Amino acid sequence: MGIVPECFITEIVEKDLREGRYEKLRTRFPPEPNGYLHIGHARSIVLNFGLAQDFGGECNLRYDDTNPETEKEEYARAIEEDVRWLGFTPDRVLYASDYFEKMYECALVLIREGKAYVDDLPEEEMSRLRAEGKPSPYRDRSVEENLELFQRMAQGEFPTGSRVLRAKIDPTHPNFKLRDPVLYRIVHAPHYHAGDRWVVYPMYDYAHPLEDFIEGVSHSLCTLEFENNRAIYDWVIENLKGKCGLPESPRPYQYEFARLDLSHTVLSKRKLIRLVEGGYVSDWDDPRLPTLRALRRRGVRPEAIREFVRRTGISRNEALIEMELLEEVVRDDLNPIAPRVLGVLDPLKVVLTNYDGEEWVQAPYWPRDIPKEGARPLPFSSELYIERSDFSLTPPKGWKRLAPGQRVRLRHAYVIELEDVVEENGAVKLLKARVVPGTLGANPEEGPKPKGVIHWVSAHHALPVEFRLYNRLFLTKDPEEGGDFLRNLNPLALEVRRGFVEPSVLQDPKDTRYQLERLGYFWQDPVDSRPEALVMNRIVPLKEGYRA
Repeated sequence: MGIVPECFITEIVEKDLREGRYEKLRTRFPPEPNGYLHIGHARSIVLNFGLAQDFGGECNLRYDDTNPETEKEEYARAIEEDVRWLGFTPDRVLYASDYFEKMYECALVLIREGKAYVDDLPEEEMSRLRAEGKPSPYRDRSVEENLELFQRMAQGEFPTGSRVLRAKIDPTHPNFKLRDPVLYRIVHAPHYHAGDRWVVYPMYDYAHPLEDFIEGVSHSLCTLEFENNRAIYDWVIENLKGKCGLPESPRPYQYEFARLDLSHTVLSKRKLIRLVEGGYVSDWDDPRLPTLRALRRRGVRPEAIREFVRRTGISRNEALIEMELLEEVVRDDLNPIAPRVLGVLDPLKVVLTNYDGEEWVQAPYWPRDIPKEGARPLPFSSELYIERSDFSLTPPKGWKRLAPGQRVRLRHAYVIELEDVVEENGAVKLLKARVVPGTLGANPEEGPKPKGVIHWVSAHHALPVEFRLYNRLFLTKDPEEGGDFLRNLNPLALEVRRGFVEPSVLQDPKDTRYQLERLGYFWQDPVDSRPEALVMNRIVPLKEGYRA
């Protein structure tokens, strides 16, 4: 099975290669370095790099860096790191800004051929005339005047936004994108990669096809929002192929696929920036966010993200993907690799009245349905912590945890039964219980069998932990429901608990993912956790209803 699931794009690639349209498949992942990548970008990354691997081709990481006002070196470096973390190695790392000289030469060719002109209209007036299908009063400038003005624009003689270079196509075209689109604008701002060399910068619709053509891209893959832009893509290539040093053929073609849209979150850079800059989250790697850096810090593995893309498929049908599917994929990825250990999120102390001293029991890391070997010594003592929610003074019908007159087994250890409840100010402060003799590792031979099994840790040995429980960032599937998306933020997207975990975790590599039995999948936070002050992130909860 290939990295990319069989879809309409793989069929196109197979046909093109079979018929000899291209000698080799060449794709590119072309992010704009104006923010951090999110899980929506993972579909494009897996598609472009995966196709190259599946068909023995090449895939470049190419920064579409044509806007000096929003782009940063910080974002560019983070993008490459995220791509490599996902498991892909670019054949080349390229910059659109390295082609600015070539793009400028091509713009001069279009002007000389009467296919581009300089427009002085204010942006609002230009937008109005385009909407009405009317030409600009500057459309009929002579070639000589347009050449002079554009060269003066490039020399920095005019202020930002005062003039643009437009393609001379058709002001009444039914495809709005072809109504004399803007090719260049003036921006007096330094570029993070190109420096101060330029004050005219190409627009995406002009730059992107040229970048692909220069690099020898065969299949230019983008999301459906650029479907109407394909007409400009083709116009630029058809009018410049064989000119300004560009080949006559083969030329690239654009194909569109549906973007990845996920419930209970936002996949818009603009909205993500509002969350970060507004202080609603701590930073771009806050595990509540859908950025790849945030998912990485939360503990999600790249294998899970690649599998999520594979399961959701590649098509032209736009659909909202439920967060439950991502959670299911993450659980499926972690289940066979996460050793089982014991931890308590909301501790309630239990004192065993008939047990003195301590002992260490051998506890397996893996359940019976996972054929792996491995165990660790688990300390047992006269004082334990159990989960507060595992006890009830007035249990409902069917209760399978600790309660008056009801025995439970401590996972890997003894059966206990309640003797007394110590309360303070109306709240349960402490439980007193007794060990049922002869029940270590087996059901009691006599008397009632335990109703259920609960987890625990030794109060004498357990390590204190700050547990961070990450939930969905928004309360609604569609955060825009009801207006401003910030109004639907989930106030419980992060819950912090002070609990304990068994001491064996300190002997493991810091990046070990665990299943805390009956609680979920966790790992140590890679930024804040230290051996003397453990912090553990919940990567994903267990499947609903899994806990006994």
